[in-house]
Amino acid sequence: MPSLPERLAKEAQAFLEERRGLRRNVTTDVFETRLYIRPDDLRVVNYLRSKPLAAFNPGALLKGSTLYVFPRLVFDYYCYCSSVGVFALDVERVVEGRLALEEPLETRIVLWPQEPWEFGHGCEDARAFEGPDGGLGLLYTGSKHYTQDGQLVKKSVLALAEFDEGGGEAELNFRALRLKRRGFFSACDGHERWVPDNKDSAVVRFLDARRAVLLTRPDVPRPTPDGGKLQLGWRAEADLQGLTLSKLEPVLPFEPWELKVGWSTNAVPLRDDEYLVGWHGVLRDDLSYRNGLALVDAEGRLKAISDYVLAPRGLNEGYGDRPLVIFGCGLVLFEDFLIWVGGLSDYALGLFVVKRERALGTLR
Repeated sequence: MPSLPERLAKEAQAFLEERRGLRRNVTTDVFETRLYIRPDDLRVVNYLRSKPLAAFNPGALLKGSTLYVFPRLVFDYYCYCSSVGVFALDVERVVEGRLALEEPLETRIVLWPQEPWEFGHGCEDARAFEGPDGGLGLLYTGSKHYTQDGQLVKKSVLALAEFDEGGGEAELNFRALRLKRRGFFSACDGHERWVPDNKDSAVVRFLDARRAVLLTRPDVPRPTPDGGKLQLGWRAEADLQGLTLSKLEPVLPFEPWELKVGWSTNAVPLRDDEYLVGWHGVLRDDLSYRNGLALVDAEGRLKAISDYVLAPRGLNEGYGDRPLVIFGCGLVLFEDFLIWVGGLSDYALGLFVVKRERALGTLR
């Protein structure tokens, strides 16, 4: 009987052959307001080094009129070892396009590498969500290192961190966050468990206190002699207690001009059966990361999708440690506005704002 990764690879290949052609290689950048936050604009208050070298790929959570941003922080050049911090912004100032930072933003590190499976690039690219108990959850990427047949292997794993917090419905007391637990997910089909290279995931909705519909991106092997990986968007059912993914199903294909696609942001509920999420594609011709929007149903299956609606512009957005990248990981709706909170070429933060109706009008 084929192994679980072999079965998923065949399913992914068949899906690509059937479902490609949903999008065009067209970029219509609809985000009119573009605000930037530099690493120098942050002041880390709970670590000996108060100034990160880089702050990028931020998650986001909106509570009341406060936008909480969870940047990936890097303090060292050599290992790119990352932590996750948090700071707060007035969301009304963001949508008005008047983010004037008179003082550095108080930033606290809330998640840093402490487990062997985080000792590669650390804790990367958090997607924030509020659990059914009101606590804070972060999906993030850890780097698992282990010896396999005498070789050191690096594997990106999809990880979950859960926190207690003392805030209420209208606020997040990020100064009092307490980590309850962390761990990484395995894929499971009832007979076999497998830890894939996995990242770029988002909670769509909770099925109960410990189970959720998840968008995710496990890498599966190409079912061809030349090998390689197929990197596309999947849906799954996640057991958040046992840290397993089941009922995996491909839902977002990459197109012939792309190397891969992935989910970029958290999922934002629109109606009972509609959730908005950002995604990214990596283009073959220039290796740029370009972003679009997708509408999924309550099971995480695709209902509508846009072409590219957000791409790096000019020097400030396109030049950094990894050029030509805007990368999630936060998406929020506030009044009539959609805010995409993203990283700029692996060095700084961007806040991109568009009217809600214009954003939704790009879906088809």
